[in-house]
Amino acid sequence: MVSAYAELEERMRERLGGRECLYVPSCRFGLYLALRHWCAPGGRVLMSPVNDDVIFFVVLAAGLRPVQAPLDPRDGSIDTAAVPESVWSGLSAVLTTNLYGNPDPAPELRERCDRLGIPLIEDAAHAIGSTVGGRPVGTYGEASVFSLSKHTAAKTGGFLALADPSLRPELAAARDALLHPTRPGAELAHLVRPYAEATLRGLRLVGAARAAVRRLGLEEREEIRMPLRADALREALPAAPALEPFHSWVRVDMHDYRLRPGSGRLRRTTRRFARLDGVLEAHRAGTVRLRASEYGTPGDGTPGGEAQPLYRVPLLVEERDAAVAALARHRITTGYLYDPPLDSYAGEAFTELSPAPEPAAWFARHALPVDPRRADEVLAVLRGAGVRPARPSMVPGGAR
Repeated sequence: MVSAYAELEERMRERLGGRECLYVPSCRFGLYLALRHWCAPGGRVLMSPVNDDVIFFVVLAAGLRPVQAPLDPRDGSIDTAAVPESVWSGLSAVLTTNLYGNPDPAPELRERCDRLGIPLIEDAAHAIGSTVGGRPVGTYGEASVFSLSKHTAAKTGGFLALADPSLRPELAAARDALLHPTRPGAELAHLVRPYAEATLRGLRLVGAARAAVRRLGLEEREEIRMPLRADALREALPAAPALEPFHSWVRVDMHDYRLRPGSGRLRRTTRRFARLDGVLEAHRAGTVRLRASEYGTPGDGTPGGEAQPLYRVPLLVEERDAAVAALARHRITTGYLYDPPLDSYAGEAFTELSPAPEPAAWFARHALPVDPRRADEVLAVLRGAGVRPARPSMVPGGAR
C-alpha cells in the first residue's frame, strides 16, 4: 500500500541526496521522535540557548537535560571552540539549531560526536535549502528534522530524515503510535485560515488578523518567551519521557503538532512544497542584499561565498525594540525573536548554564530577524529611522 505521504517524502529525499525521509506533522514532533530513539532518559544534550522555547520543552519532554552551548555573536551558531572539555564529557547528543537558516558548524560537530560516540541531531526547521561544507544541512546527523511551516508557508508538516534507512519502519511505527486522529474541524480551520488572513491583510486589519489567530490558539505568546510556569514544570519533569505532561508547552502556536493530516491538508502542503525552489531563490537574493548592508554580519557560512537562502536574516542593530517599532509602523512584522537566551529564561533548575553566556546574550539582544524577501523595504525603514548597526567585535571574548 502506497503511503499518503509518499510524494512529499520522495521530493525531500531527492533534496537530501537520497537520505531516507519520514513525513511528520511538525518539526517539533519529529524532534521528539529522534530524541526518544537516540537518547536514553536522563541524558545531557548540547543545544543553542538562542532557540525557540518550544524546542527546549521538547528536550525536557524526551526526558533529557538541556546543556546550553556558547555561541558565535556574529550569527548565533554554536561556537565549538568555546565548549570546554568538561562540557563535552558525558553528553548523550548534540542538537544543532541552524538559526534562521545559518548553518551550525556541522562538519566540526560531526567529527566531535564521532570521537565521543554520540549522535548528532540536526534541527533544520529554518534551514531547508542551506548548505555547509558543500552538503545540504540535515545530511550530517544520525537524524535531522525539517519544517514545512517556514519557507513553504504550509503552516503544517515536516520531515524526519535518517542516515540509516533501515530505521524507517521502527520510527514510522513510533510516529503512528503518537499521532492524534484527524479532526474535521481542525482540517477545515487549516484550509480556511490563509484566505481569512489574506482578506484581513487586504483590508489593513492585521491587528484583527492576529487577534483571530490567537483566539484559534495558533499564536499564544504575549511576550517573546512563553511563561515558564516553573512550579508546573517541576511537577511535569518526573513523568518524562512523555508528551502529555508537557503538552501545554509543546503545543504553543501549533496545536496540531501531532495531528494526523487529512487529504486536503496534504494536497495543499504538496502544492506549496512544489514551489519551494522559487521561494528559496527569493530568500537567497534578499539575503545577499541584507548581508551586504551596514546591518549585515560578515560571511554567510558557505565556502566560496555563495549566499544561503536564509529564512530570516538576523541584522545586528542597536536599540532593537525601536527598530521593531519602526518596522511595525510600516506594516513589517518582526518575528522569531529568541531573547533572553534559554539559560537566562529557564535557570539552572531546568538546564545546564552556558559556560560562556555573554556572546549569546549579546546576539539575542541585538539580532533583528527580517524576511529577506522584503530586504529593500526593511533597509529603507531602518535607515530612515536612524537605526544604528551593532558591532559584534564589542562583545568580550566574542568575535574571533
